[in-house]
Amino acid sequence: MLQFDKAPKKATNLSLNSKVLEAARELGMNVSQTVDVLLANEVKRRYWEKWRDDNREAFEAYNERIRKDGLPLAKYRTWGKSLGDGRVETV
Repeated sequence: MLQFDKAPKKATNLSLNSKVLEAARELGMNVSQTVDVLLANEVKRRYWEKWRDDNREAFEAYNERIRKDGLPLAKYRTWGKSLGDGRVETV
């Protein structure tokens, strides 16, 4: 999993919209901290989106197996009547 909490800061140059930057400063915003948090969130979002896309084939194979065979150990469930694949347990 991505861990950004304890990483050291590194100086960088950014080109930002001058009007937005001015408004942020007038509001007393810490621009560096705000950009850092927003960028970290976007990196995490894209990381997990890529992970999901990279593993899509495995998800589909698993789901197909469940559709075909039902949930593993479903017969031992003590709640509900579904076997996990749309079939209903007959008593």
